[in-house]
Amino acid sequence: MSGPLRPAVPAGADALAHSLAHSLARSAGDLLMDLRRSGAFTGRALGDAGDEIANVFLARALAARCPAQAVLSEESPDDRSRLGQRAVWIVDPLDGTREYREGREDFAVHVALSVDGEASAGAVALPALGATYSTWQAPRSAPPLRGRRLFVVSRSRPPRFAGRLAELLGGELRAMGSMGAKAMAVVHGDAAAYVHAGGHHEWDAAAPAAVASHFGLHVSHLDGTPLRFNRPDTVQRDLLVCHPELASEILAALSRVALPAGP
Repeated sequence: MSGPLRPAVPAGADALAHSLAHSLARSAGDLLMDLRRSGAFTGRALGDAGDEIANVFLARALAARCPAQAVLSEESPDDRSRLGQRAVWIVDPLDGTREYREGREDFAVHVALSVDGEASAGAVALPALGATYSTWQAPRSAPPLRGRRLFVVSRSRPPRFAGRLAELLGGELRAMGSMGAKAMAVVHGDAAAYVHAGGHHEWDAAAPAAVASHFGLHVSHLDGTPLRFNRPDTVQRDLLVCHPELASEILAALSRVALPAGP
């Protein structure tokens, strides 16, 4: 998904934001691949070095290109002055650190711009696959549904109800790393849905949400409510990314297996 680009300007962000998110995510991903191929670090040290090198690059690049805008990053202290700004960059320099240090492909770089609480621009780079998905690319409708219903879930923390959900919907499960990698599996058409529960942070979800919405997918919490960003508490409770034709069916099933019963 790194082919021909053209400006795509959803409301809330300008063309520069979409272009910048794409180029920064891709460039940070290139740095991560160079570092892993170098053999200079292994194991946990490789993950730590990857987090640091990608975060330093993104922080410096955003400070140079967008000095007036705040940045919320997993790898930097939270500057609470962001709460008074309409536009805030939300980045995860290395989403899926464990997968990165293990030599796997399912890790990502997330770069997003939140405007008035919505993920308005974003990019998810999958460096090991040589792919970058972003809101700078020409928008398209969701890919056609295939015969098999594949639901991707967290490799380390799959929802406790995942098996029951797949049974209700006649699907099967696949565990993967990075939230970005799982969401992009739905964008690409390899999976019908990505279901996550148990909590995550804004930097995990902002870029995947922006990109998935841009490419015509349904994005929400498990109860169907919209995601909001640049909040005082960066923790979000859950996430659903799915093909729009399945949204009603999946949300109904989730109400049976994942959500608290009503009074």
